[in-house]
Amino acid sequence: MIPLPKTARIVEVGPRDGLQNEPQIIATATKVELIARLGKAGLQAIEATSFVSPKWVPQMADNTEVMRAIRRLPSVAYPVLTPNLKGLEAAIEAGAREVAIFGAASESFSQKNIQCSIADSLKRFAPVLAAARQASVRVRGYVSCVLGCPYEGAILPSAVAQVAGTLFDMGCYEVSLGDTIGVGTPEAAKRLIEAVSVRVPLDCIAGHYHDTYGMAIANIYASLQCGVATFDASVAGLGGCPYAPGASGNVATEDVVYLLNGLGIATDIDLDALIDCALWISATLKRPPASKVARARAGGSCQPWS
Repeated sequence: MIPLPKTARIVEVGPRDGLQNEPQIIATATKVELIARLGKAGLQAIEATSFVSPKWVPQMADNTEVMRAIRRLPSVAYPVLTPNLKGLEAAIEAGAREVAIFGAASESFSQKNIQCSIADSLKRFAPVLAAARQASVRVRGYVSCVLGCPYEGAILPSAVAQVAGTLFDMGCYEVSLGDTIGVGTPEAAKRLIEAVSVRVPLDCIAGHYHDTYGMAIANIYASLQCGVATFDASVAGLGGCPYAPGASGNVATEDVVYLLNGLGIATDIDLDALIDCALWISATLKRPPASKVARARAGGSCQPWS
């Protein structure tokens, strides 16, 4: 077994992945405030917004306003999601210095989510990566459905490795492996990382685990044992799983930090400030946080979201 890493990096996805499926439109000022609070809590990578068509994701229609309103901390990266060249150009115009592109390890999911095959989606990314290089913009890659697909069921680790390896070879500095429907278990996560690490160096792999079946923290611990030290997480567990109605989605950032603190793995994140942020955004959205740590710290009858 590989020794646990001494430090870990968290990519906070709450302002984008966490909020994008909210039924009510969130005020731009609230998004900007959320990003500011996360930065003050010590998060060094905060996914700020998404430059996709407002037709498909109306919640992110204020992407340019958000990017221009945030007060950037010198030590913090503010990546944004860009599905194509048009999105990249708009993101750069708005001041983005890092972007993310997303593919899938499932043919069915790729067809239903972005209306093309896996091979065609990768071809579409070539001009995006070329333009990003020209503009000195860093590119991160996402792979969806790495441990299961809502249409195909189990996904072979070799299929994930093929997509992840291609994204890395094309120029993505890091590839985030997304358990989109949250069906993964620790041993499956280990097999996945073993396969992907043949194509992508361990220090360029990130874990993005959803908590639909309560396995996200266990999968993160298994990934740490394999040598992965970067994880995506969402404050207060913002974000659901659209393929499992009523189920939780993103793992809560506070729960991940609590785990890492308990393992003696440094993150430079202020857990108390992060919990305060989780309780604030939960109260703003008028619902309890999905995070067990935030709920425990809030206390029984003193519920700021009620």
